[in-house]
Amino acid sequence: MTRVGLGYDVHRLATGRALVLGGVDIPWSQGLEGHSDADVVIHAIMDALLGAAGLGDIGVHFPPADEAWRDARSLDLLAIVRDLLPADWNIENIDATILAEQPKIGPYRAAMSQAIAGALGIGADRVNIKATTNERLGFIGRGEGIAALASVALSPPQPEAHE
Repeated sequence: MTRVGLGYDVHRLATGRALVLGGVDIPWSQGLEGHSDADVVIHAIMDALLGAAGLGDIGVHFPPADEAWRDARSLDLLAIVRDLLPADWNIENIDATILAEQPKIGPYRAAMSQAIAGALGIGADRVNIKATTNERLGFIGRGEGIAALASVALSPPQPEAHE
């Protein structure tokens, strides 16, 4: 039986911060405000993985009040989440959508898939990254923040069929 998880994250854009999306440093005039590197793509994927496995959410495992996680690389946190998953479960696929007016994500998609796959120990063909704008509507449309959605499919081991 496949288990599915859904994740969502959003952070405000801020000056003086590096922009990291999907584990990739993206040259941009602003970054995302947050306790860690605020990588909304990785955060959404972590929540989706934890949800599919029934392990809560990233706030349970990496509370923002815990100084141990200040300025943490989200790719490192993703590797910790991978280690929380039952060892015999398989990540079938990850599908993530970035919601941002700017910057354009296309040139960074392949690098994001590679970075995420590397942190999880899976093939990059299992990680799909998409992007869309908010058609200049709302806080995303005004360029005030970036959000991401992610879904994952996990397959626990199948019981052996007995004849």
